Amino acid sequence: MNSTNRTVVVTGVGATTPLGGDASSTWEGLLAGRSGVGLLEQDWAAELPVRIAAGIAVDPATVIPRPQARKLDRSAQFALIAAREAWADAGFTAKAGEDGSVDPDRLGAVVASGIGGVTTLLDQYDVLREKGVRKVSPHTVPMLMPNGPAANVGLEVGARAGVHTPVSACASGAEAIGYAIEMIRTGRADVVVAGGTEAAIHPLPIAAFGNMMAMSKNNDDPQGASRPYDVDRNGFVLGEGAGVVVLESAEHAARRGARVYAEAVGQGISADAHHITQPEPSGNGIAHALQNLLDSSDLKPAEIAHINAHATSTPQGDVAEIKALRKVFGHDVDHMALSATKSMTGHLLGGAGGVETVASVLALYHRTAPPTINIENLDPEADADVVRDKPRALPEGTIAALNDSFGFGGHNVVLAFRTV
Repeated sequence: MNSTNRTVVVTGVGATTPLGGDASSTWEGLLAGRSGVGLLEQDWAAELPVRIAAGIAVDPATVIPRPQARKLDRSAQFALIAAREAWADAGFTAKAGEDGSVDPDRLGAVVASGIGGVTTLLDQYDVLREKGVRKVSPHTVPMLMPNGPAANVGLEVGARAGVHTPVSACASGAEAIGYAIEMIRTGRADVVVAGGTEAAIHPLPIAAFGNMMAMSKNNDDPQGASRPYDVDRNGFVLGEGAGVVVLESAEHAARRGARVYAEAVGQGISADAHHITQPEPSGNGIAHALQNLLDSSDLKPAEIAHINAHATSTPQGDVAEIKALRKVFGHDVDHMALSATKSMTGHLLGGAGGVETVASVLALYHRTAPPTINIENLDPEADADVVRDKPRALPEGTIAALNDSFGFGGHNVVLAFRTV
């Protein structure tokens, strides 16, 4: 089991997002070019400079029983919903060890969050101040822990090979999936449930992001506010939700006759070492991550037919990513259909890499690149083949897709998947 050359495949997908309560409805929303952004209706939003967000489409309270939900932060609720879907989608019908389909000692879970249980922390602090110490929930600590979602997913499926939580801001979800790939490749596990989740639609994070001029203040046009690559883009729109995949060694998947969506080719990771919030403007750090991916895998640039770009709708970040793609791939970028799905889902922070991995895998499986919406005037510096307004068919034959994720702190993660 200690091989370092094991092929890793994706056998299950799950999601709950601003576009739908599962992976299929989210995928349908992406293909339809539907925005999940709307005006915040809570009373606390009235005085904020940013009054828009991409809230979850299906309330987790309608899916998770109340006795269980009250012990889970919203981010953990999202993760559990997405993980349950992915687990069932992969063909598992019971907890590990209960039906013989997977050995719990060979099963892992890696679920990331960029912020963790921030709503629990802030809400319970309000309870402490307003109602006193005895009213603080005894579940507060396990709810606010950043590893809470991973721990609950691990408990749900019975994972004993390891349960992990990378925290790398907006690159967290992608880093979790990259870590999971390595767990299987190096022989630590046969199956890993991996992804990202976030639930940070709360006045404090929104006020803070707004004051640092990172978010769009286009309150008059919520659905048009997230506009990657448009010359008038002015910041990201906060979203919430989770995306989870089941990764498996190809041998294990074949033994149980599992349906395979795609091969997980590998990952490339780097750091900008530039600024705590601003991307390195030339794209050098991202380029290093892309090159690391190529150097550590058998992926060829000519295979890459699709890119799910990080593209948050910030003036500097969108362009830096394309500069990096050009540095590494040159003219090959011209045949890579580039989609910016945050134009529809908003930016799910630590959940983005998970949801966008689900989108990348489904794009390969269905050979269709989802569109980027809200581009009225394409930035001339967006020198790439951006898929706009409607889906685009991807080529036949063996093709690959990239999922790019970058985060505050200069974290860069690139994941690659390939048709099977």
